[in-house]
Amino acid sequence: MPLTRQQRPLYEVKAGLFKGLSHPFRIRILELLSAADEVSVADLQSETGLEASHLSQHLSVLRRHRLVESERRASHVYYRLTDAKVAELLAVARALLLDVLANDREMLADAGSLPTLPAR
Repeated sequence: MPLTRQQRPLYEVKAGLFKGLSHPFRIRILELLSAADEVSVADLQSETGLEASHLSQHLSVLRRHRLVESERRASHVYYRLTDAKVAELLAVARALLLDVLANDREMLADAGSLPTLPAR
């Protein structure tokens, strides 16, 4: 069933949420923010090791997709998650990752029982 004109914008916003999650550093930034009420840009830079310009680009993507919000206080900028559900989503993603890795380990172990291939 194709998307209707009314549904398409909703799916675009949903896809945008996943786009916000589609980079390892953005996921790490969100993890850092989920561990605290708010984190300064300086602390995010220190924790991620990113250059200021790269961190700024990632934070911009996260803001654009409404995953984080910022607040300037004097000369410092602080970031926080827009919703606690972002942290919940990260926790579910981590649990899924652990399940996938566990299944891969089991499959790798099972691969040892495959018959040998004839030598060429």
